[in-house]
Amino acid sequence: PVSVQLLPMLHFSCHTARKNTPSLPETMTTHFFPAYPWDKSSLKSMPVDLQQFEKLDAYALKVNIKNSVEELVKALLKQARTDLEKVRAIWMWICHHIEYDVVGYHNKSQLSSKPIDVLQMGKSICEGYAGLFEHMCSLAGIQCMKLSGHSKGNGYKTGQTFTGDSDHTWNAVYLDGRWHLLDSTWGSGAVDDSFTKFTFRYNEFYFLTHPALFINNHFPDNSNWQLLKPTLTLKDFENNMLHNSNFYMLGLLTAHPETAVIQTVNGKASVSVDCRSATLFTFKLKGTDEHGLMTLKKHGMKLDIYPQKTGSHKLQIFAKSSKASDVYNCVLEYVVECKSVDKAMRFPKDLHQPVGPSWFTERQGFLRPSHPDPIIHTNDGRCSVTFTLGKDISVLASLHSDSSSLTEDMGRRHIMQIHRGNQIELKIHLPHAGNFVLKIYARKKSDPGNYDYIFNYLITCLNTEVKWPAFPQSYSKWVEDYEILEPLSSLLPANRNVQFKLKMHGIAKVLVQAENAYPLTQSRGYWEGTCNTSGCREVFVMVHENANHSFYSHVLKYEVESQ
Repeated sequence: PVSVQLLPMLHFSCHTARKNTPSLPETMTTHFFPAYPWDKSSLKSMPVDLQQFEKLDAYALKVNIKNSVEELVKALLKQARTDLEKVRAIWMWICHHIEYDVVGYHNKSQLSSKPIDVLQMGKSICEGYAGLFEHMCSLAGIQCMKLSGHSKGNGYKTGQTFTGDSDHTWNAVYLDGRWHLLDSTWGSGAVDDSFTKFTFRYNEFYFLTHPALFINNHFPDNSNWQLLKPTLTLKDFENNMLHNSNFYMLGLLTAHPETAVIQTVNGKASVSVDCRSATLFTFKLKGTDEHGLMTLKKHGMKLDIYPQKTGSHKLQIFAKSSKASDVYNCVLEYVVECKSVDKAMRFPKDLHQPVGPSWFTERQGFLRPSHPDPIIHTNDGRCSVTFTLGKDISVLASLHSDSSSLTEDMGRRHIMQIHRGNQIELKIHLPHAGNFVLKIYARKKSDPGNYDYIFNYLITCLNTEVKWPAFPQSYSKWVEDYEILEPLSSLLPANRNVQFKLKMHGIAKVLVQAENAYPLTQSRGYWEGTCNTSGCREVFVMVHENANHSFYSHVLKYEVESQ
């Protein structure tokens, strides 16, 4: 099971922003970023080396002055030489010492956004954060602006429109000859969904954010403060996909489609994400991951969704780095509008996301898959999947279907493993038509614990004539690299001579035990012979491991059809 941690929206708005957003000061030059869409070079609007800030950050967090803004700034600047360092020290202090005032948000008449009041209270709403930031910068000799506009913050609904007054306030600072954007409210932490509790959770993303990313959830009243050429319209802002900070902090680059509302075509909708490095993904459509097919790619993922009901559905995409300790975070949210349902794409309940082989299964030792795609189509009900296996891997595979007739034990018996050197072949004979899940588990041979689930395929067969019997039952003495060439079916015809051909090594004698015993003879590594099935219900293959032993071990069991 996937542990999904849903972070509350890290963004909250405050609905008290003033109308009169400043225009760009005439006296200053600024370079606009020709930066929409984002050029993927950096999350920041100027080069920032976070490691170089470690000492300064630690120092700023320890400064504890609550009675005077001037004294606070003086103390913070002791360790800051450059303008960038001054802005950083002020930013770090505010993000870690001012909490969002959820009570004040609900009762604005009691609220003061004056810098000294914000400092002494230790809490405010966005107007107070931005006002304190502006005041501290001016005391430090840094040009700073307080900006207001619309935000996709707490309570934002995918695809909504923005009307009326602006609802959020943030800042721009002038460094190295150009303006840069930051939002200390959203840098400080998160408010829960019911807007009753604030949690400090520092977010680096909102410090000097690249304007092409900042526009994702901040739309300034004065479009010049987008710092973009060309600027976006409010309509663009409303329609564009909201990528929250998790999206970029995980190294994700782009998502398609770029609009938040997706219409299905013939019952299907598709989403893809590109990223820099190996990332794990999962999804929920209306709270479950049943009606889709997600595949991992080396640099991202692809998801096809087949809603099984018409109407509007919430689709969430989660991601995490490939480090085991990380948890899944929501990175994208779409609304899927479904006009018609594709009933043929109803997947078995047992199908796990993602589907098919990927960089992840390669890491687990399953190399060079014969079937790189997640769906295997078979017309005659038979298919064969091969891999090159990494060292020391033991494999377990099982077949699952929504039809109740396939028990777990029988699900294993419809797959036969064949090993040749470091190659493994999984030969599959389907018991009937329909959709099946082929689940593949593995463990280290040197570590006799349980098998771990690795991945699965979807196998589909439309041919209703298909009705393959299971493979013969094998016992513990049947060694991994033995192979059955015939008979492959566990069900033998009654009153017939049946030809046996088995590939086995390191044994002295082989007998097929029906009503009588039939010895097989060895030639060129194969044991061959015939057995007659008259007068018996079961047939066993037995081996003498050593010519000096008097006892035989059972290795295979067949059933005989009733007459």
